[in-house]
Amino acid sequence: MALQCGIVGLPNVGKSTLFNCLSNAKAQAANFPFCTIEPNVGVITVPDERLNKLAEIDHPQRVIPTTVEIVDIAGLVKGASKGEGLGNKFLANIRETDAILHVLRCFDDENVTHVDGSVDPVRDKEIIDMELQLKDLETVESRIQKVQKQAQTGGDKTAKAVLDILLRYKAALEAGKSARTVELTKEEKPIVKDLFLLTTKPILYVCNVDEASAVSGNKYTQAVAEAIKEEKADMLIVAAATEADIAELETYEERQMFLEEVGLKESGVARLIKAAYKLLDLQTFFTSGADETRAWTFRRGMKAPQCAGIIHTDFEKGFIRAEVIKYEDYVALGSEAACREAGKISIEGKEYIGQDGDIMHFRFNV
Repeated sequence: MALQCGIVGLPNVGKSTLFNCLSNAKAQAANFPFCTIEPNVGVITVPDERLNKLAEIDHPQRVIPTTVEIVDIAGLVKGASKGEGLGNKFLANIRETDAILHVLRCFDDENVTHVDGSVDPVRDKEIIDMELQLKDLETVESRIQKVQKQAQTGGDKTAKAVLDILLRYKAALEAGKSARTVELTKEEKPIVKDLFLLTTKPILYVCNVDEASAVSGNKYTQAVAEAIKEEKADMLIVAAATEADIAELETYEERQMFLEEVGLKESGVARLIKAAYKLLDLQTFFTSGADETRAWTFRRGMKAPQCAGIIHTDFEKGFIRAEVIKYEDYVALGSEAACREAGKISIEGKEYIGQDGDIMHFRFNV
């Protein structure tokens, strides 16, 4: 599934350093604006302890994790919505992503220049928010002009519903709020899907801190937490420079020792990848046996035939049934055979909605 999270932020906040930690696709990390001009795409392995546990049980020849795509997008500056800096390119690149990882600088370091001369993550957030909101307002106003006549003269119910949503978006954007703050019903969401507004995309604020603040945060992260209280958004604290040091270590044991020394149970990179996966509304099902233990990505809410189609299109076309074992049962009983004997394999049809952690085998006939 080619769903992508875009890493965005002002120049010199640590986007490319973080991207380098996440991916083997090395972005140029330098202490000047716009060192990342073309978006770098990294295919990132998603850490999942459940996959390791299944591999311990089945001893397969291959273990294949699932992945998520992360895009490092050029730093934005004030005026981007009017084409300043690399504004038009930035906005086009972010429009193509499915979710946003907004990196905010939450550390002091006189050796790393700030594009606005001082450290203020809330101000930085508001700069990018405003540029995205202004671009969305432009989109909404343009659509209102097109829909208004249809809604007023044609008696078109859909046009009236679209106009109502557009006017609500316009009011929010003019008030300096992102479009995601507008509550839409299940029925309303599909009819404005083609707007592709930048500020409706799910967002995670990533606070880039110094090593001393990696566990508990600091005054800057507290300010960000306060600023996003009313948004539908989460926040994650990561020390990008520390993560870069961890990435240089050769063995798993060395990395774990380093984490323990700074008081972390899990690396910020691992937490960020998991958060990005969740932000994209993705879940995981597994297939496991002597040949291969593998994690597969699916969208939350997908039914069994669609999940089968992720493995191969023939599986979906000729879907007969899914044999499903819950992860907890598989681990507790220690094998597929033991689960079958204990009656812990359920037979599911076309309407079954896949659940995160399901171990699934599909029966099909083409």
